[in-house]
Parts: sequence; structure tokens; C-alpha cells
Amino acid sequence: MQYKRLGRTDISVSEICLGTMTWGTQNSEAEAHEQMDYAVGKGVNFFDTAELYPTTPVSPETYGRTEEIIGTWFKKSGKRKDIVLASKVAGSGRPHIRGGRDIGAETIREAVDASLKRLQTDYLDLYQIHWPNRGTFHFRNSWTFDASAQDREKARAEIAEILETLGALVKEGKVRAVGLSNESAWGALKYLRLSEENGLPRVASIQNEYNLLYRQFDLDLAEVAHHEDVGLLAYSPLAAGLLTGKYRNGARPAGSRATINGDLGGRLTPMQEPAVKAYLEIAGKHGLDPAQMALAFCLSRPFTASVIIGATTMEQIKTDIGSADVKLSDDVMQEIAAIHRQYPMTL
Repeated sequence: MQYKRLGRTDISVSEICLGTMTWGTQNSEAEAHEQMDYAVGKGVNFFDTAELYPTTPVSPETYGRTEEIIGTWFKKSGKRKDIVLASKVAGSGRPHIRGGRDIGAETIREAVDASLKRLQTDYLDLYQIHWPNRGTFHFRNSWTFDASAQDREKARAEIAEILETLGALVKEGKVRAVGLSNESAWGALKYLRLSEENGLPRVASIQNEYNLLYRQFDLDLAEVAHHEDVGLLAYSPLAAGLLTGKYRNGARPAGSRATINGDLGGRLTPMQEPAVKAYLEIAGKHGLDPAQMALAFCLSRPFTASVIIGATTMEQIKTDIGSADVKLSDDVMQEIAAIHRQYPMTL
């Protein structure tokens, strides 16, 4: 397992991050504890969660349950200080979370205090803005996103208020570092500029979707990451399971995410099928496990700080963590590049 510095902080994170969004629905508390035990035993020191989780499916009844499960593991294991723990404040639009209000000073403080209680800890190593108030092109919104509809003054004021609040939480010791999620290049640079101008915490990471089928980070955000030391925390590196091949030819295995979340958040469409088939053929040709090939590709990217894996079975988590030992050959990388040129964005 390799470790990387998180932004310009003194926090070192494993290149594999354990995702948690199935804990409390698809996974029981005991199963989640087993996953954490195994991951830590393999050198993983980085867990990512959110107040919103679990998401398979999202519901008012299970809101916060994932954080509670992590909290019981901390209490049982006594390993809180061994883990870099990341969580997120939910954005607007979820009526069961603070009435669906936008992220602001009051909502951030409410969210942090509630998360700390559920997690049975007094600090978070990384606290992230789950999605921006002004809207985002993520979550399958690329085709309809229109930045010209945003209120420029409101957007700037919201970012300033959020960053000032996070700065206060850092001073209070409740948060060590701050990060973004589902954010754009403009948003990231605005946070960075305000932090420099006002002596506020510097953004350490951006948690955005990144996988063989969805590579928008390769462009402007990759440049931001390089020049500003803001690494990518890649979520959905297997495109919600598409890149494992388990949904080929319309298959929906019992208990899989597609049997719960329908179209996998807009990913399970005919558009992705030829690209997935091509990537699976590359893996087969070179004797690679498809999931490990997809994860190893994400790990190979120069802007990646950590790749967030998620699993519902121990077999899956063993395969995923094993990707840390997989190095893709030049031939494989060239073939991946050719497929990407043919299918640049299928999600």
C-alpha cells in the first residue's frame, strides 16, 4: 500500500480509501466491521463517509446510519487515531436533511456536531462539501448544466460563508482539513483564492467521480490539481459496478446495486455497453481482473490522491484492495487510451 500527502496538509492517506455508502442497507453492522478490520489489516488508513449515507437507497429512515456503524467500530476497536476519517455535509434538496436547506454557516455546524456524535469522535480529519449550492454538472447533469443561470454574487458569498465557517471549525479542533466534492474548476479556484486572501483553510482535495467511462477530471481540474496540490479522491471508480462486467447483456444480479437503485444513478444505459465491452476485452486479453484493471488505471493518474472503493462482499473488497499491487503495462495503457478516444464519455 502506498501513501500520499493530502493536499498541503501533514495528513498522509492510503492510495486506497474505504468507501462506506452501503453500510446500513446492503451491508449489516457486522459486515461493515469486518470490512474495516480487513482493510486496516491491508494498510488502508483512510475511510470516507457522509451524513447522507447509506445511499442504497437513500431514505429518511436510514439517514446517518453509516456514520453510526463507523462509530461503533471505533468504540470496539479503539483505532480512531489510526484512521484518517472523512465525512461530508449534504447539500440542499433532501427534505429529510435539515428541511433541504442550502449549505451555510448554521447548517454546517448542525451537520458537524451530529456527525461527530454518530461517529463517536471529537474531530474529523477531512470535512467535505458534498455538492455546491449553486448546482453541479455531476450526477449525470453534464447534458443540461447551464452555469449562466447561476447568481454570481450569491455563489461568491456562499463560498465565502462556507469557508469562513470551516475555518472556525478548524480553529475549534473539530476539523483538521477541508475538501470539496462534485465541484468544478471555477469553484475549486474560488475556494483557494479566498483561503489565500483571508488566511482560511486551504482546500486539500476534491472528491469527484472518475472512472474509465467518465473522465472529465482529465481536463481543467487535472490542471488545478497539479498546480494547486489539490488531489482527486476518485469515487465510483468502477462506475457503480459497470466496469466489473456484472451487468453485461442486461444482467442484474440478485442483491446488486442495480436491483436497488434502478439505473445506477443514470449510468446503466445502452450508451455505456460498447465501451464496457471494449474495456472488458482489454482485461481478458491481458489476463487482468476487470475491476482491478479499472482501479489500477485510476491509481495510475498523476492527480489521484486516493481511490475510493466500495464493496458489499468480502470477495469484492479483497479484489479491490488487491488493485494496489497491479501495475498496468504500456500496452494496456495504450489500448485504454484508444478506447477512450472512441468512447470519450458514455455516462
